[in-house]
Amino acid sequence: MREPDGFRDFVAARYPALVRLGTLLTGDPGHGEDLVQSALEKTFRAWRRIGPDGNAEAYTRTVMARAAWRERRRRWHGEVPTAELPEVATDSPYAGLDQADAVQRLLADLPAQQRVVLILRYWAGLTEAEIAATLHCSPGTVKSRASRALGTLREHGDLADVRLTTGGDR
Repeated sequence: MREPDGFRDFVAARYPALVRLGTLLTGDPGHGEDLVQSALEKTFRAWRRIGPDGNAEAYTRTVMARAAWRERRRRWHGEVPTAELPEVATDSPYAGLDQADAVQRLLADLPAQQRVVLILRYWAGLTEAEIAATLHCSPGTVKSRASRALGTLREHGDLADVRLTTGGDR
């Protein structure tokens, strides 16, 4: 299949932001990149419909959010227990930046659906209604997931000074 016009430029311009979103949605940089790759495959196939003048980024972000939302439904996550732990990567772009590293670790510990709702609300800046439409669920589900997630985050005293605001660096 021939590469559609504008797709390569879209990927080159938005890949870093999409990987940041993927990392936040999954709680892991490697899984975040996998999520982006899967979403870009779907965007590639749909490119003729959305095209370079359409909102390819919104389409890709929606695909990513829905995939991360469904993550908890999967029975097996591909992890294999081992007696020896692998070397831990320390090249996180968030390491050492204020409280971002602590927040990212706490987000990674949340259940997938709670994490996705918080990321879409506070990082992507979507309203509850927009999140519900994106994830094909009710606004009540969005509210309850957000409430539970925020309650869990509030239990951690080291985040007492963190203020959640909508809309981040996309």
